[in-house]
Amino acid sequence: MASFEASTCHNCGRKIMGLKFSSASETICTNCANSKEKSSAIKNNSQKKHNLEDSIHIGDKLASNKLKRSITTLLEELYTDNHDKLIIICVGTDRSTGDALGPLTGSRLNKFTPSEIPVFGTLKEPVHATNLQEKMKYINNRYQNPFVLAIDAGLGNNDSIGSINIKRGPLKPGSGVNKDLPLIGNMHITGLVNIGGYMEYFVLQSTRLHLVMKMAKTISRGVNWGLKKSKLKLLN
Repeated sequence: MASFEASTCHNCGRKIMGLKFSSASETICTNCANSKEKSSAIKNNSQKKHNLEDSIHIGDKLASNKLKRSITTLLEELYTDNHDKLIIICVGTDRSTGDALGPLTGSRLNKFTPSEIPVFGTLKEPVHATNLQEKMKYINNRYQNPFVLAIDAGLGNNDSIGSINIKRGPLKPGSGVNKDLPLIGNMHITGLVNIGGYMEYFVLQSTRLHLVMKMAKTISRGVNWGLKKSKLKLLN
């Protein structure tokens, strides 16, 4: 039951004309209602960011699906109309088992992703420490303001081997082997292939190929699904 009469906003105390409910429900003015909706939307967006699953293990049967969701979330958050094109750069070399994660992933992506999305760093044409700056110069000259997704292998502790990390911001390639290379990317994915902290080059050389290939398959599948699911107009 309700009647039209002057009532008081329970939030700010302002006198308003409107429906005064005889139930226990609170009456609030339009300004407070709009403010409440805005705060709720900001809170939901914030929760969406915090719900990003930024570390996924390849032992998880849903690893590719979880990676797809995280990629979609980040693309919708970070990719804007100012970006000229989405570009994928997979860093690494086929001369080292552990460091081959990048080119293995790049070769799979180059095969399955739409041709409108350029993929740099494959087994045929790897992007590594000696040609990275040259490739970045080429990309920046060809595309006005590209959005770059960077993918690379990484080293971590024993418990983190097999984990795929997806994060906002640029990748620092070569950090696992103490190389000083330029930051690349607007977002990046790192697959932790072995233990870091000592004899990094030897550790990468002795990494099991089975692990690296499994990670490359999981990452490429998750990225491909994420690109297809994304509602953004990536195919400029």
